[in-house]
Amino acid sequence: MNTLASVMITPEGATLNGKKISSQSVSGLYREFAGDYPKFFKMDSLCKLGFIAAELLLKNMSEEGKENAAIILFNRNGSLITDRNYQKTISDNNYFPSPALFVYTLANIVTGEIAIRHKIYGESSFYVLSGKDEDTMDDIVRNTFMTSDPSFILTGWVDYDSEEDYLADLKLVTK
Repeated sequence: MNTLASVMITPEGATLNGKKISSQSVSGLYREFAGDYPKFFKMDSLCKLGFIAAELLLKNMSEEGKENAAIILFNRNGSLITDRNYQKTISDNNYFPSPALFVYTLANIVTGEIAIRHKIYGESSFYVLSGKDEDTMDDIVRNTFMTSDPSFILTGWVDYDSEEDYLADLKLVTK
């Protein structure tokens, strides 16, 4: 596999292709590099993190080049932070489940938001692993190239525990 581009976002900032581009928070990165997708502020934290990482990698690619692409993301927590927030809305005495939170109780919603934004029509998957296992991740990506022949794959780790503990480590790869 060949890596076309890579991005890493942590609480300390963002690097693109190994070069530090910003020290902003996730929302600050959105304002600095995207800023034109109002639905961003309705997203949960995991989705925002994956969305802005993908935005940094894909924003200059042509739409035609993205159509047959695939998205394969991984993490260890699924959507746990949002699941807990949603649980609070149904556990209190008022029992008022939040539809706005419910949609984000599925970790794969981040792949959907990226696909919608960038008009990616290929395969879209989200795997929850016990830890960041590069060998397993690479095996899944290689298998996807063999079975569906995408033009490229947006892949990597996107995990959000808290405002002080998150990581997006994504890359664009080809065969």
